[in-house]
Formats: sequence, C-alpha cells, structure tokens
Amino acid sequence: MMRGLFSLPALGVISALGLSGVALANEPDKAPPHQPWSFDGPLGQYDQGSLQRGFVVYQRVCSTCHGMRNLTYNDLAGIGLTQQQIAETAKAKPQAGTPDAMGQPTTRPGLPDDHLHSPFPSDAAAAAMMGGVAPPDQSRLAMTHPGGADWLYAFLTGYRMPPPADAPIVPGKFYNDWVAGHMIGMPPPLMNGMIQYPDGTPATVEQQARDITTFLVWASDPHRNERHSIGKAVMAYLAVLLALAIAWKRKIWKRLKTQ
Repeated sequence: MMRGLFSLPALGVISALGLSGVALANEPDKAPPHQPWSFDGPLGQYDQGSLQRGFVVYQRVCSTCHGMRNLTYNDLAGIGLTQQQIAETAKAKPQAGTPDAMGQPTTRPGLPDDHLHSPFPSDAAAAAMMGGVAPPDQSRLAMTHPGGADWLYAFLTGYRMPPPADAPIVPGKFYNDWVAGHMIGMPPPLMNGMIQYPDGTPATVEQQARDITTFLVWASDPHRNERHSIGKAVMAYLAVLLALAIAWKRKIWKRLKTQ
C-alpha cells in the first residue's frame, strides 16, 4: 500500500486491525522496543509539531483507505490548527448531501462540524471494494491495540527490504519483524521523502512513523494534555497545602515547647 497506512493488499491482516489479531513476530509475548514519547507518563504532553506532521501523514497517506469517524474537523483545533485551516481542510473533503429532486445522490463542501471524511460511503461498500474486508477506522487504533504506540512505530519501521537471507520467498508478501510469521501482504506504507512537511522536517520513514503514531495516540485520547495540565495544577496546589501544614505544625510545636 503506497496509499494507506493499512491498506488493500493486507486484507488478511487488516481484518484484525483493531489489530488485536496481529501477533508480534513469532513471539506473541514479545514487547516492542519502548520509544521515548513526549506524551509518556503522568506529566507527558503531546508535541504539537509532531501532531501536525502526523496529520499531514494521515491526510496524504492513510486517509485514502481509512476514516476517523470519531473526530470532527473542529477537533483538529486540539493539534493547533486555526479556524481558517480547519474550514479549508473540511471544505476540501466533499460530504454526502441531500438527494436532488430526482432522488440522485449529491455532494456538498465539508463543514468544520463534519466528521473526518471517510473514503467509502459505508463499511459494506469498503469491504466490497477492498476484497471483502473493510479497512478499520483509525480513531481508536492506538488505544485498542495491546502494543499501543510502541507497536505501531515498530510495525511501521519493521519492514526489511530486502528480507533476511533465510526468509521464505512468498509472492505478494513482504517481510516485517512485527507480524506473525514475519510475512504480510501490505507493502511498506512509508518511504523516505514520500511527503514534504510544511515545517521542513526531513520526512524519513522513522520520522513519519513517529509523527503518525503520535497523531493516532492523540486521536484516541485527545484530552490528555488538558488532564495532565490539571494534574500538574492539583499537585502544585497540594504541595502548597503541605508546605502550609508543615509550617503551621512547626509553629504550634514551637509554642508548646516554650510554655
């Protein structure tokens, strides 16, 4: 698939791409290498630049086959897009309109309140066009797959071309370190320089994989920054209360000792 993050040739794998059915290499209990993510830990925050680059990857690579029905274009304010950018992005994605006087389907420009455009009118249509299995929605992909962000990154960077010398040769299959049996029907979705980032960041496979993974994690948990900011404020408030309590205790004991 040069057009979608999890696309057409991988239909046997895609069927599970809530991804629960894709084992980790030949060792199902093997954990992917942990990557340093800005959003890790109780105080982690999404990197806004990475989120915006990840949306570029989604738009130009993944959205040809995958929708994100749980997100509206207005939600993209959470990755730092302006209202004008949101309106322009939505407008460029036509949506189904009301049937005309003859009952024929129509389209209209997308609106900021619309959900992210799906490449297919329905799951049934997607399955019919993609060999029997509809490409999964990506809204909750990072949350539903057990390996989460680390697995997504490992999978996207786990293709080996050419494959190892001892790998079986299977026509139409590609070698990946992070799928069962190491063979998958989906070609590598990312290539060095296949897109250009507006901010000038070099679009290596590793960078694209990191950015789209960050965007998919955000899509599955868009309010993490707000929660963590509230958590920091609460911890600071509790620290102040603790300091006051200690100071008050010392004052009381000092008084008692002088009596």
